[in-house]
Amino acid sequence: MSPTTSETAQGGRRLVIVESPAKAKTIKGYLGPGYVVEASVGHIRDLPNGAAEVPDKYTGEVRRLGVDVEHDFQPVYVVNADKKSQVKKLKELLADSDELFLATDEDREGEAIAWHLQEVLKPKVPVRRMVFHEITKDAIRAAVANPRELNQRLVDAQETRRILDRLYGYEVSPVLWKKVMRGLSAGRVQSVATRLVVERERDRIAFRSAEYWDLTGTFATGRAGDVSDPGTFGARLTAVDGLRVAQGRDFTSLGQLKNGQREASIEGGGGRREGGLNVLHLDEAGARSLATALADTAFTVRSVESKPYRRSPYAPFRTTTLQQEASRKLGFGAKATMQVAQKLYENGYITYMRTDSTVLSDTAVTAARAQVTQLYGADYLPDKPRTYAGKVKNAQEAHEAIRPSGDRFRTPAETGLTGDQFRLYELIWKRTVASQMKDAIGNSVTVKIGGRASDGRDAEFSASGKTITFHGFMKAYVEGADDPNAELDDRERRLPQVAEGDRLTAEEITADGHATKPPARYTEASLVKELEEREIGRPSTYATILGTILDRGYVFKKGTALVPSFLSFAVVNLLEKHFGRLVDYDFTAKMEDDLDRIARGEAEAVPWLKRFYFGEGAQAGAAEAGNGDGDHLGGLKELVTDLGAIDAREISSFPVGDGIVLRVGRYGPYVERPTEVEGGTGQRADVPDDLPPDELTVELAEELLAKPSGEFELGPDPETGRMIVAKDGRYGPYVTEVLPEDTPKSGKNAIKPRTASLLKSMSLDTVTLEDALKLMSLPRVVGADPEGVEITAQNGRYGPYLKKGTDSRSLETEEQIFTITLEQALAIYAQPKQRGRAAAKPPLKELGTDPVSERPVVVKDGRFGPYVTDGETNATLRRDDDVETITPERGFELLAEKRAKGPAKKTAKKAAAKKTAAKKTAAKKTAAKKTAATKTTAKKTAAKKTTAKTAAKKTAAERSSANAE
Repeated sequence: MSPTTSETAQGGRRLVIVESPAKAKTIKGYLGPGYVVEASVGHIRDLPNGAAEVPDKYTGEVRRLGVDVEHDFQPVYVVNADKKSQVKKLKELLADSDELFLATDEDREGEAIAWHLQEVLKPKVPVRRMVFHEITKDAIRAAVANPRELNQRLVDAQETRRILDRLYGYEVSPVLWKKVMRGLSAGRVQSVATRLVVERERDRIAFRSAEYWDLTGTFATGRAGDVSDPGTFGARLTAVDGLRVAQGRDFTSLGQLKNGQREASIEGGGGRREGGLNVLHLDEAGARSLATALADTAFTVRSVESKPYRRSPYAPFRTTTLQQEASRKLGFGAKATMQVAQKLYENGYITYMRTDSTVLSDTAVTAARAQVTQLYGADYLPDKPRTYAGKVKNAQEAHEAIRPSGDRFRTPAETGLTGDQFRLYELIWKRTVASQMKDAIGNSVTVKIGGRASDGRDAEFSASGKTITFHGFMKAYVEGADDPNAELDDRERRLPQVAEGDRLTAEEITADGHATKPPARYTEASLVKELEEREIGRPSTYATILGTILDRGYVFKKGTALVPSFLSFAVVNLLEKHFGRLVDYDFTAKMEDDLDRIARGEAEAVPWLKRFYFGEGAQAGAAEAGNGDGDHLGGLKELVTDLGAIDAREISSFPVGDGIVLRVGRYGPYVERPTEVEGGTGQRADVPDDLPPDELTVELAEELLAKPSGEFELGPDPETGRMIVAKDGRYGPYVTEVLPEDTPKSGKNAIKPRTASLLKSMSLDTVTLEDALKLMSLPRVVGADPEGVEITAQNGRYGPYLKKGTDSRSLETEEQIFTITLEQALAIYAQPKQRGRAAAKPPLKELGTDPVSERPVVVKDGRFGPYVTDGETNATLRRDDDVETITPERGFELLAEKRAKGPAKKTAKKAAAKKTAAKKTAAKKTAAKKTAATKTTAKKTAAKKTTAKTAAKKTAAERSSANAE
């Protein structure tokens, strides 16, 4: 049994190391004076980021990979450059401690951080592993009293994953650099996630819509009706002469009726039957003629079928279901959800947020049941506690589900939380309490109505209803849906009380046209769900994966939908054709199984890594055959060694139609119409980076090709005779001069051509030679002030302005650059220079009221581009966002992500100034008995780390100075 706080205070000092300062601050308040709680600030040691970080004793491939693949895949670990001062601080704290508690998170990542801390700090005092899944006083004290040893299996499993991901990324990414574009990256899970998004877009491109029609009728019972027994209700046509009317589900993605289904004639109402799958495909004319024929029909109720309805509560949240619900209900991205959840956990409001488990502890069940009784009454409490079995394969059951912390749940109002933290806590609290409530029960009813049309055809309509007689858990919580048109569980549809044989009157019968829709793009929520269902990657990493594919430009957002870029099409095309096994869904899921077997001690890491990398023992484990294209014959090393078969142009080319090809070049996507001249360059036009691939039609490609693009000769400069051309560059349209071929382009005598960006009011198809010469003449000298200081008019990054020495003044219009007179310029300079912000510009767009701050949200034009703001929080629009098309939901999501990140960190310059001040303060606070040698050492240490430690025993001044560093 570990000593109590009072015993520790008397008998020694314990050092407790956690990951984050926020977590350290909360835990420190629960322990007492005998404990020192310090943060490692994440990982202190990792594989090197480049060869420069690798110790000199390593050479060859080890320097490139950071892993010695020839010697059992030994990793080379280095202390992160930005963590060296923190490691030094931890060592000094440990030197004054009698016991070390490693209190990092209780998962593979946390176990690995704890192991690295132990390896780097090399403690000579007892080491304990302190674990907990909630930060409450009782939980922390229980963790101190019941420590365990480091779990080496978890450490080995995490290390194997880290090595695997390093080999995958560092071997495959260079292939993308050579064959697609510099700066790209490949990853074991990120590449597979990107492939899912690309495949969905391919399905949308191949999709062909089908049109179908049906009828909707409004039927009356003849009674007045009320809320419980309505007098009218709607029903939809389901069959004509016994043939089912075709609906969207009856068509393929190519717009054809599915196999086994035959289209019946509207006139005859018949058609050949095949296995009872015949359907009637109504077109507009057929639907309208049938509606007319049914105008005076007498209808009767043919059948009433009633079934009991029962819905059980949803399981408590685990990581992925929390991300999905926060996306649906709160508009949070996966990354923002985890950032907010991290803060709630570290401040003691919820349990650990990275978990695969839906299990609640006995304490949590008791707390939830107590609140059910207190808030909703005993009628809503089931006789026995509810238990939820984990559905996730290889779930880390050591964790609980995500729930409010403590043995008594605080209601959202009791927490004192605000903003996004309040909203997420409320979501978690509601879901947890609801999980211990009774089922919702009711009835579902299907009514079929029939009648004969004036032309003799028999028509049957159907209506479905649902009534909830006891709401049960729905009083507390109802789950959202990915489909915005989906009906939620608590939605009732009441039908009138009718019986078979009752007569009904058709008040209105209308013909309705429909069209099948392409498969919906993934959202963050639905992609997380898809990855989990396919067992690809670990749920705790999904938020990071989504962030990576968005940041890398493989995917961008359109509203909440994830749209693949043309760049991702090229990357996935290369990986599918030449590294098929590495992006195969089943193979990637199998790798997860293998890694979990290693974690359980059922497999060894080194032999598995050898099979993956070198291809040894191709009959077992991770080296099983891939997708049949030959890439399973060797390991990863062999795959990335022979790149001769990869045609860079081919993998980055995609036919659009009519001979037009979309190509992904080094500077972005473009369309090309090949020339008939052999070896010649075809007609080309750039494609906007934010154009969704399924919108690139032949017609749009023709429009792009018809627009002026490329290089246009405007004419020779009258003074120099050099040709002036207009170009559409990577950073926008510009004009430049063409220098003679023998002009030196490098070295001391290099001559650069005059170049100028087009003004916002200009375009490539209207710019003239006169315009170009005026632009290239800038800056324009306006004149000199009375003191002889020259004033110039220029066009800069933030618009037109005047410059006099170091004093700049903005101009109102671009035209003023060429027209402003000296007198006008002097008048501007005669006015006091405006400090701070200029007068606020009117908003570009209004988006409505933010659900968190309850303040109006608008889009504004800022110094660095358009941004959304509610007056408290500002969030810059992303590359794929457009002022004209941005939705309120997208605006709210950007603000939520910005709030989750918290305030911006202070600049390095200020941090350096503070650091210097800290050093000076530390030096001043040293003991009065400073020797000359000590002073000299302190000065040298503050200026630069040098030799000169004169004694083995550190003085107070030396230690203070070292801590300040």
